[in-house]
Amino acid sequence: MPLLVTKVALSLVSLLVLTLTGYSWAAVEGFLEGVVSVDVLSDGAGGDKPADGSRDILLVGMDSRTDAKGNPLPQELLRKLNAGSPDGVLNTDSLILLHIPNDGGKAVAISMPRDSYVEIPGYGKHKINSAYGRGKVDKEDELKQSGVTDAKERDVRSNEAGAETLIKTVEGLTGRTIDNYASVNLLGFYEITEAIGGVEVCLKDAVDDPLSGANFAAGKQTISGAKALAFVRQRHGLLRGDIDRVVRQQVFMAGLARKVISAGTLANPQKFGNLKTAIEKSVVLNEGWNIVDFANQMSDLTGGQIQFHTIPFGNMGLDTPDGSAVEVDPWQVQQFVDGLTGSSGQQKLTAEDKAANAKTTVTVLNAAGVTGMAGDISDRLKQAGFTAGQVANAASRETTVVRHAPGETDAAHRVAAALEGPAQIEEDPTLTAGTMTVVLGADFPPPQDTAGTGGGTQAGAQPAAQSGGQAKPQQPEPDPADDAITADGVTCVN
Repeated sequence: MPLLVTKVALSLVSLLVLTLTGYSWAAVEGFLEGVVSVDVLSDGAGGDKPADGSRDILLVGMDSRTDAKGNPLPQELLRKLNAGSPDGVLNTDSLILLHIPNDGGKAVAISMPRDSYVEIPGYGKHKINSAYGRGKVDKEDELKQSGVTDAKERDVRSNEAGAETLIKTVEGLTGRTIDNYASVNLLGFYEITEAIGGVEVCLKDAVDDPLSGANFAAGKQTISGAKALAFVRQRHGLLRGDIDRVVRQQVFMAGLARKVISAGTLANPQKFGNLKTAIEKSVVLNEGWNIVDFANQMSDLTGGQIQFHTIPFGNMGLDTPDGSAVEVDPWQVQQFVDGLTGSSGQQKLTAEDKAANAKTTVTVLNAAGVTGMAGDISDRLKQAGFTAGQVANAASRETTVVRHAPGETDAAHRVAAALEGPAQIEEDPTLTAGTMTVVLGADFPPPQDTAGTGGGTQAGAQPAAQSGGQAKPQQPEPDPADDAITADGVTCVN
């Protein structure tokens, strides 16, 4: 069985909270000395100035039995955490997109359920928590076949490939370009919560789940170490299973931010030192990310300025070849993320944006069977400044895709935003720089003036069902606790 332990990227949040509250720059800079960095971002991302001014950080909780430097975790610790036996598959058990605006406004942390059924570039549709492992395994096999005999070198390079695959998957799902990447392992969760003296949480009802080890009374309580792990691990016996587990992760992160901000943590040399040691053993950051400079830029952001949300989802028991999964619609997710981050695609285009878009020539292929749709979408892209390429028909397909040349992910995201409809993003090595191909699938909503003009979708009809015969997911009733979660107070949850 895959490891059921669910972790959150607590260590980076700890570090960010320290920096964002203006804590001693010299002390913060000391955190960087032992932190592992990896080369996992492309297109110039990862530096100090993201292209759109805001910053999108991917926080990842890793299902890993090693520390950040590749050393195996002690068996005694694994037994204490009731982690179970490893199955050789490295999954990501927690995924959070942290968006920090460029105007000093509220930051948003957006969780993606680990079983979200999404498109993984190069692999088809699978659960999102398998993206990292798929990229890692393929790279490790490639390195073995090419004669790389050093196991540690293979591990480092294959982990980088895994992270790259995960980043591309999240970018395709959310429509955001990842500017920074940070991951934390099982050891980090345990030691960080111990180092700061625990985190205060609140449960609506008492729970007793032997599978996770969660045994808690109702009400507010402070937890750390193995108990904290059980708190964020439990899903059995909860009203919404994995979704309630995501909410628990969010309130725990909020509690962590609140605890680290407190003078009791920052002013205590022993706690501060323990926190630094725990972070160095558990955190991996992308190369080129200067946390101190980042902190200077974001110094006005405080714990109360962070809000936690979850992406929209549909059927939580979606039947797939990979087993039961959580149904998500990339278009709904992108619209949701745009609403939280203040993005609105074409509506905010400036003359400078259109001039930049003009450098990209876009071919539009109609694979949806709706007469005239490719021409109308090509016109829509021209209004956004893109140069029109070929307009033609293509073999029918279910999903819409934007294919781009290597190294042009940012331009592909701009094309996808201008489409005003669902689109996956894929790299196509056969394309030359400055060219892109959009293939409109059955999931793409026809413009009103083309709907019903031919033998395709009639006006007002719903787009075709997604692969597997499942209807497009509808966003469930919002969870009142979701929008209420910040680092300002303790929210009681299931």
